[in-house]
Amino acid sequence: MSKRDYYEVLGVEKGAGADELKKAFRKKAGEFHPDRHPHLAEAERKQMEERFKEVGEAYAVLSDADKRERYDRFGHQAGGGGGGGDPFGGMDLESVFGDMFEGFFGGGGRRRGGADLRAEAGLDFAEAVFGKELTLEIPALRRCGTCHGSGAKAGSRAVTCRQCGGQGRVRVNQGFFSVAAVCPSCQGRGQTVSDPCPSCRGQGRTRQTRSVKVSVPPGVEDGMQVRLRGEGEGGGAGESDGDLYVVLRVRPHELYEREGEDLALELPISFTQAALGGEVEVPLLEGGVGHLKVPAGTQPGKVLRLKGKGVPSLRGEGRGDLLVHLTVAVPAKLSGRQRELLEQFAAEGGEAVKARKKGFVEKAKKFFD
Repeated sequence: MSKRDYYEVLGVEKGAGADELKKAFRKKAGEFHPDRHPHLAEAERKQMEERFKEVGEAYAVLSDADKRERYDRFGHQAGGGGGGGDPFGGMDLESVFGDMFEGFFGGGGRRRGGADLRAEAGLDFAEAVFGKELTLEIPALRRCGTCHGSGAKAGSRAVTCRQCGGQGRVRVNQGFFSVAAVCPSCQGRGQTVSDPCPSCRGQGRTRQTRSVKVSVPPGVEDGMQVRLRGEGEGGGAGESDGDLYVVLRVRPHELYEREGEDLALELPISFTQAALGGEVEVPLLEGGVGHLKVPAGTQPGKVLRLKGKGVPSLRGEGRGDLLVHLTVAVPAKLSGRQRELLEQFAAEGGEAVKARKKGFVEKAKKFFD
């Protein structure tokens, strides 16, 4: 039977890049994996196995630059024959499907160290802007201090696991194929313990709480995380420790808001300051005050800028600005002299602001009598 075009098998165009090929391969391999269809009849299962192997063969050729070039030029004849079997020779379908089995069967067989951990840390607004050194108490499984992770009692030692021969992995049949999985006897350590450590009961780890220092750089935002290598869950003997991811939660400020690398602040000024102009003081997040010139005739909502008084750049490239949003404060009470002067001002501008003897309701009555 003639072979199908490899690009057709994966469902991609001839110009597909490496990422597109890999994505298509994973999709098709998952679709045709026999163990995802356990209720098929024997004949249908065999057909599914052939399609599954066909997907692996297509990817093995197209993901290899040299094989793909030969295939594009000569088709299936490039390998020396268009019949059955492997036309390009030397293709290890098990290695091709290796990563796929990790996702399907949950083990992957790779020997790993401790797991990564996640914690949250609260920051005041100013701490997020200018940076902060934090200390967190992190409870986690850590390498046993008595046996140093070996799991063996003092005076004894761990021995090579008989089931996996010290590899930490065993072969497991998955339908027509065999894959590597974590050894159930040694849990991937490659060694077993006959005389366990009394502190950790042979596990090589105990639950401990440790103080961890977290250096928060200036300019972080809410939701960002800091990665601390080796501060996660501890691995066993000969294994690496996991990492700790600290998610930062920033508390809001009463006066300031953040706009990227700029800070924003609402500043009330008086009517006379807005009309005549002048210099005003602006409170700064780091403490103290800055000075800002307000132009004469400033309208409510105008935004003025204090350069370099914003948020430090995470890239270390200076600071943003402080954006000052001006609002005009209207006095709630006026002295007699203040009222008199404002009425004179209004009269000069052609405004009639003096109170009428008759209120609006009295004047409106004549329209309804």
